[in-house]
Amino acid sequence: MNIIMVLVDSLNKDCLSIYNPESVCRTPNITRLSQRCQVYDDHFVGSLPCMPARREILAGRKEFLWRPWGGLEVFDPRLPKEIAKTGMMTAMVTDHYHYWEEEANGYMQGFQSLHMVRGHEVDGWKVPDPAQEDPQWVRNVARYRAAEHIRQYAANVKDFRGEEDYFAPRVLQGACDWLDENAQKGPFFLHVECFDVHEPFDVPEPYASMYTDGKKDDFNIWPPYQIYADLERFMDETTPEELDFLRAQYMGKVTMMDTWLGRLMAKMDQHGLWDDTMIVFTTDHGHDLGQRRAFGKQFPHYDSHANIPMLIWHPKNPGNGAHVGGLTQTVDLFATLIEASGGAVPAANRHSKSLMPMVLGTGGSPHEGLIYGTFGQGLCVTDGDWTLFRAPVEGKPLFTYATGIFRPLIVDNPVDGRVGKPPEPPAEQGYFDASVDLPLWKTPIAIDPRTYECFLYDRRGDPGQERNLWDADPAQRQRMLTLARKLMDAEGYPPEQLERLGMTDAALAAA
Repeated sequence: MNIIMVLVDSLNKDCLSIYNPESVCRTPNITRLSQRCQVYDDHFVGSLPCMPARREILAGRKEFLWRPWGGLEVFDPRLPKEIAKTGMMTAMVTDHYHYWEEEANGYMQGFQSLHMVRGHEVDGWKVPDPAQEDPQWVRNVARYRAAEHIRQYAANVKDFRGEEDYFAPRVLQGACDWLDENAQKGPFFLHVECFDVHEPFDVPEPYASMYTDGKKDDFNIWPPYQIYADLERFMDETTPEELDFLRAQYMGKVTMMDTWLGRLMAKMDQHGLWDDTMIVFTTDHGHDLGQRRAFGKQFPHYDSHANIPMLIWHPKNPGNGAHVGGLTQTVDLFATLIEASGGAVPAANRHSKSLMPMVLGTGGSPHEGLIYGTFGQGLCVTDGDWTLFRAPVEGKPLFTYATGIFRPLIVDNPVDGRVGKPPEPPAEQGYFDASVDLPLWKTPIAIDPRTYECFLYDRRGDPGQERNLWDADPAQRQRMLTLARKLMDAEGYPPEQLERLGMTDAALAAA
């Protein structure tokens, strides 16, 4: 059997009519795909943002309690290499440029075939012309973000003429071309990954005006969110019209991606692949678009970006559009895809649980609850009915654990993370993770939490997560904190995280 994994970055569940019938965003091909698939309702993020999520998918390891954004570790299993052991071809087509940055090495190298689409976001593809005057839309973004970032993107797209030049079309067309060349050569695993619908929210016609009359010269297409003060300033200065325009451009990106997804589906028709190909369509996380004065995918991880879409087609158990309950998580894709390929999930797998019983209709969810989060922030836990966000305790130490000392690309405010700066003690080396038979560097790091406030929500009674019941329902708060500690104990954590997150036995007894 073949496997095609389609990973679309930053795709909001609420944007898709299969989850939200009131959505005005046009996604006919996702809808058509869903009519074949199982539609998973309680699929959640694990480690955020981009590359931590990919370590879960490609190595089966959650990392948000251990380290920030970084490359694969030497002890990590590699998904494509595990699948290749079955004799399947493995291939990746992607424009997700973080894969080829220094700070995220090792993720793509295991694929036998690799097609990289250059130029998204700040990928150093084209050289900006310092003599060229910035267009107005670039100046709009530069008011709140580093000017060199948007200038790099502007240089990359300067010569684009039609939608076929843009990123999601090039990735999905690249996948079609790969199938034309290779689909009949034997069983394969094809990983198709679009960095869209990630920002900047820049789309060509007809998508740019599909949901708005606004023009990008009048608004900001890339609001800040990593630097707290920049986000606050933007939210203080933005207008309802600008926020509506941003949401319209986001939806335009979704619709453009959907259009070209239809071409990939047509290519499957052409090659007669549906009867012997498993399809997984999902995302790494959503992207808040001004809700709660926030953009991006930052802690606290509300369902608006943490409860994410996933569709799975398996020819042995057609879903026919049925919605599937039961908790699933990003990290589970690692074991699921290996088992689907006929391979053996390696002993080095740390956190991934196969969803194949759910996919084949022979069993339910492997989870009673899920924990998730961003390194250096708080801890999130859900049992499907309730969600709790436990903020860090102020002033407690934080360390990274890795086989090497590296500069993380993104760890949150401040962006460089103040890794090992005085007066912190120097890094030490030791066997800090019982699941790893190699010494790790323990390195102090300072990150400013986004909030010290804690939250508790009834997901079923309050799906918009608007009523914080942390103080009002102590019994549920205690139950969810106890569940969080149970899941932490099962998955592993550095010991100082218990005190930092208020999860010690004494703290739980006092909660």
